[in-house]
Amino acid sequence: MTKTIDLNSDLGEAYGPWAMGDDAAMLDIVNSANIACGGHASDPDTMLASLRLCVEKGVSIGAHPGYADPLGFGRRVIPMTPAQITAMTAAQIGTLGGIAALAGARVSYVKPHGALNNFACVNRPAADAIAAAIRAQPGNLALLAVSGTELESAGRAAGIPTFSEIFADRGYTPEGLLVPRGTPGAMIHDPAEAAARILQFLDTGLMPTVGGDPVPLAARSICVHGDSTTAVAMARDLRAHLTAAGISLTAFA
Repeated sequence: MTKTIDLNSDLGEAYGPWAMGDDAAMLDIVNSANIACGGHASDPDTMLASLRLCVEKGVSIGAHPGYADPLGFGRRVIPMTPAQITAMTAAQIGTLGGIAALAGARVSYVKPHGALNNFACVNRPAADAIAAAIRAQPGNLALLAVSGTELESAGRAAGIPTFSEIFADRGYTPEGLLVPRGTPGAMIHDPAEAAARILQFLDTGLMPTVGGDPVPLAARSICVHGDSTTAVAMARDLRAHLTAAGISLTAFA
């Protein structure tokens, strides 16, 4: 069984007076935080508060760029050329980096959000475009990429430190991709089910799928989304099960 793993969550996704999730509680549980950069969610004040919390709690910080679609929460594909994807991604990483300087924080990695992430997982030009934006940044930023995807391959081909990710609260297709939201099996809401599934994966290297055989994947980090009502309970339960199984929890970057 895997002996060391990271827990990450998508955080900093409030906007103005609109609240999303319980970041303070999640940051007591996870090792790494993917902070929204103003595309799908967030604003300068939210970013600053989120980054200061990360510093206070000793959590590794990642930029979480997505399509500039706050009404759709970044879960709709916006037609863009690869060059536009590169520029958009670089702009959002730079925004978070600038706010991080105010917070005395350091951005260590990048994890694309939502529809941008899903598109890059299957579209190599989009994946290469994201990798180009990351490679151009100072500080040798890492990439957190869904295991077994074009994005993971693009990061490694670009010479970026690339780490594989799996999801505790999402179902998988037999092709190793995430089941699209809104379809049966897309979301896992039961913390016990999520923990059992992850422990089985860490023991075997095989991820259960919806409607097919388990698929082999690799992982250095496990994501629990921060925007669901069960997020904190699921993350806390998963951490307890991992610790009880003798697995150490440390940030990947």
